[in-house]
Amino acid sequence: MHPIPRALACAVTAALAFAPLHAQQAPASAASSATPAKAASAPDPVDLDDVRNFSRVYEVIRQAYVEPVDNKTLMKAAISGMLSGLDPHSEYLDKQGLQQLSEDTTGQYSGLGIEVLEVDGTLRIIAPIDDTPAARAGIKPGDTIAKINGKPVDPENVDDMFKLLRGEPGSKVTLSILHENSDQPIDMHLVREQISVTSVKLRELQPGYTYIRVSQFQEDTADDLERKFAAYVTKHGQPKGAVLDLRSNPGGLLTSAVAVSDDFLDAGGIVSTRGRLADANMKFDAHPGDLLQGAPMVLLADNGTASAAEIVAGALKDNHRALIVGRRTFGKGVVQTVLPLDADHAVKLTTARYYTPNGTSIQAEGIKPDIALAELTVNQADSQPELINSEADLKHHLANENTAAMQDIDNDGSAENAKLATQDYTLAQALNILKGLALGHRADAVK
Repeated sequence: MHPIPRALACAVTAALAFAPLHAQQAPASAASSATPAKAASAPDPVDLDDVRNFSRVYEVIRQAYVEPVDNKTLMKAAISGMLSGLDPHSEYLDKQGLQQLSEDTTGQYSGLGIEVLEVDGTLRIIAPIDDTPAARAGIKPGDTIAKINGKPVDPENVDDMFKLLRGEPGSKVTLSILHENSDQPIDMHLVREQISVTSVKLRELQPGYTYIRVSQFQEDTADDLERKFAAYVTKHGQPKGAVLDLRSNPGGLLTSAVAVSDDFLDAGGIVSTRGRLADANMKFDAHPGDLLQGAPMVLLADNGTASAAEIVAGALKDNHRALIVGRRTFGKGVVQTVLPLDADHAVKLTTARYYTPNGTSIQAEGIKPDIALAELTVNQADSQPELINSEADLKHHLANENTAAMQDIDNDGSAENAKLATQDYTLAQALNILKGLALGHRADAVK
């Protein structure tokens, strides 16, 4: 990992994730340079008529609402309404919200393991986290939570319903889930668990080819990746290529995404952010040192690849470091800053847009894959056994003088490919693409 620029360590805390977003720690593995803030806007004094109207509405609610409402509840609702009217990601954080923010940063909390975004008074699934109750139940990116424990989710109760997604380990909850392209919700009976998310998993796909899964970007993701990759190389040797799987990765910490991008880049830009505040204008560049030593990469993405995960995808794509395979990403190209109000309250405010190294904003558009693949499942076709598959099956055939005794000539790799394709079609295709890239990479190295 690379040293932290001290000036950047003092920057406002920023996060790139979904409800709740994560507080950002001091950046690691990144260089930064602040650009001048935009010119201050013209004075916009508060209209006294607007202040009077606010006061009148406040008093009307206090005096005439069907049930008594205390001042604290009204003020909190007013603040929340002011923020929610800006964009889907800005919000008011009380003590509980700050605690959830801290828990998500470390990947330790009790709940179902889903990243959820409030959209027009509904709860939309951004992505389920690997190995959690939500993922095991079959919840997918783009699903909508229609009901919780039989009660419909609507704009009036969406905040309270969101809180029901967390709870004591072992407690039960029923979610009515509406899948994409479906008009009939299905009930899923889930049990909350103590979630301890391991954000990086790494294994050998086939000899010479490694699979790297990053499920979200936490404080320790880059360090964990570097540690596990070193152990992999010790056991299997330096890989000829790697698949980086960012499907259903809802994001996380900006600094973590920058550090992971830097792990696969020798040079070039990673991401830049631009906002009205001077601290919101930053640029992150890569340092020499590529874990894969230039070996080809394929990056898997889908509509659940969001936020910080899109930063990694954009950095590797624009630097021609990885081929993006799969589906268009979610398209969250804005940065949130957590601004403390006091010890127990803060405002999470959208303060900047971020841009890929080519200067592209992916806000509401996402990143299009280089090779588009629909989300498909395949089954191995039934076929009758064949008595003769090749010359070797013919009676009295001449033996190949170079063939070792007892060698299984039918083991051409197609059976393993079929097994992987039935488990994960997109990953199987990515491996085939990666092998082609590796052949070209070796040919270039020989020249």
